[in-house]
Amino acid sequence: MISGNCWFRYANNVPLNASDFAENVNVLDYVETDKEGNRHTWCWVTDIELTEETVEEIMIGGRCRWHIENQTFNTLKNQGYNIEHNYGHGKYHLATNLAYLTFLAFMVDQIQEMTSPEFQKALKERSKGVRTYLWKLITRIFLSWFLEGWDELFEAINKGIKPGRVKINTS
Repeated sequence: MISGNCWFRYANNVPLNASDFAENVNVLDYVETDKEGNRHTWCWVTDIELTEETVEEIMIGGRCRWHIENQTFNTLKNQGYNIEHNYGHGKYHLATNLAYLTFLAFMVDQIQEMTSPEFQKALKERSKGVRTYLWKLITRIFLSWFLEGWDELFEAINKGIKPGRVKINTS
């Protein structure tokens, strides 16, 4: 992977900041020049000792982690969660709390996507993989009908609800 258009620079045991009590870390820079001549630089801080033998593997792992984080933020920004990279903290941490609730909702959705066949079917068949449509559909059904649980919600999405059908628990 190391070629004429990319190179590494690294240092071990570098103070994290100017404090007298700063922890020492290891720093890796990876510089790459693309076909158009534009230079791109990535930098990672790690507690793993950096050597000629380890820098490429650390760089590959760092790039993979960045890619995963970027996909997650793109999902949170563009798939109906309406969160921005710089969400801000707001007065009395309101925006921070709203961001936490958004992350919690995202986590619940991720758990459902991994474990619930009904959710997987709803995402695949009804929204063609676009979550914003699914969230709008869930909201519409949730606000319009009395539901006894998640199973009934996904049944309504996957099988369709006929207008005028309302289940009311009279027990």
